[in-house]
Amino acid sequence: MAAFDYELDFKTLNFQEHPELYRIGKGEQGVLLVEPYKSELLPHWRFKTPEVAEVSSQKLFEMFEAYLEAEDFPGADMARKFLQMGWTRARRYANHKGGKKYDGPVPDDKKGQSGAHGRKALPRQEDPVKAAAAAIFYARYLEAREHPEYLQQRAKHVERYER
Repeated sequence: MAAFDYELDFKTLNFQEHPELYRIGKGEQGVLLVEPYKSELLPHWRFKTPEVAEVSSQKLFEMFEAYLEAEDFPGADMARKFLQMGWTRARRYANHKGGKKYDGPVPDDKKGQSGAHGRKALPRQEDPVKAAAAAIFYARYLEAREHPEYLQQRAKHVERYER
């Protein structure tokens, strides 16, 4: 599979008009870059409490299914990524009050990259409310990731554009 291309002009590129340029990438790559999907999905992405997570994940899943129905694979994949990000961010806040995993600032040459980069990990403090929110998003993420129509459209997209 082709790597996610961070060299594209994300400020002007509309991936709904140019699905051939969309790359799935790894994990949540591009989730806050790829338009128009970022702007369509981000307003619905919330995980503060289990109740908020339930409403948010349901709306994002409905959008996921609508993209699939329209055969808009980049949109469906981005909705899947927002569900995944709901799980991972809620999990981070469940493990670390304030969402900060590492002590100290990110080194300038490592900004925008994930990882400790030599910084000490902060101790975990389990927040059961955020853990419950994470579980809600995780269930929806798995439902999206394993959705038969999503898998079919993903395979078609990879065959067409990412070989």
